[in-house]
Amino acid sequence: MPSNENTKSQIKSRQRVAQHGEVFTNPREVNAMLDLVRDESFRLDSRFLEPACGDGNFLIEILRRKLSLLEGIKSQSEWEFRGLIAVGSCYGIDILSDNAEACRERLEVFVLGSHPSKSSISRDSSYSRSLRYMLQKNIVCGDALTYRTADNKPIVFCEWTPIAGRRQFARRDFQFDFLVTQSHQYSLFDEQGEAQNFDEPVRTYPPLHYTQLYRYEEYV
Repeated sequence: MPSNENTKSQIKSRQRVAQHGEVFTNPREVNAMLDLVRDESFRLDSRFLEPACGDGNFLIEILRRKLSLLEGIKSQSEWEFRGLIAVGSCYGIDILSDNAEACRERLEVFVLGSHPSKSSISRDSSYSRSLRYMLQKNIVCGDALTYRTADNKPIVFCEWTPIAGRRQFARRDFQFDFLVTQSHQYSLFDEQGEAQNFDEPVRTYPPLHYTQLYRYEEYV
């Protein structure tokens, strides 16, 4: 990432601070906090939810750690599949739409910039479209306290389960308020990264190849 990632201001404007309490976390504090769960932050499929993600300071560092595990992989398709496992494990909510959009954009740029063929990878490729679709579903504009999106609909998150042998993902959708409130559950998934037994998906989809995830839009 550009060097200004480490020198980014903690506020965009005093008005946003006053209205929304928006203050961004510096990279030093981000890394110090992630080091408290260091093993999980360096595990490809460990799931993280940032309920006030801003433009992605925590999530981009989590992805940086996860994608470092892919160094040395020579197969482009293997790198892409594993990269989407990492992306699919990162979730974010922000109350401001420009933050949510900026977060998606930063994560997309970072992943494509880390791609082994970054000099030739096209944003219109099927892989890039699948990456964007996954980020669109995982980074939501809404309020984590009310469990509602900006247009007052229930926040729904996708669970992306990789099927390694076929390089596919199976998708299940879970309503956020149900995940949080059932049996005092305060995380999306259990310590093994699996959905809790009482979690009932809103919808289940057939598996798709990792380069075709954007086609889930056809099921709407």
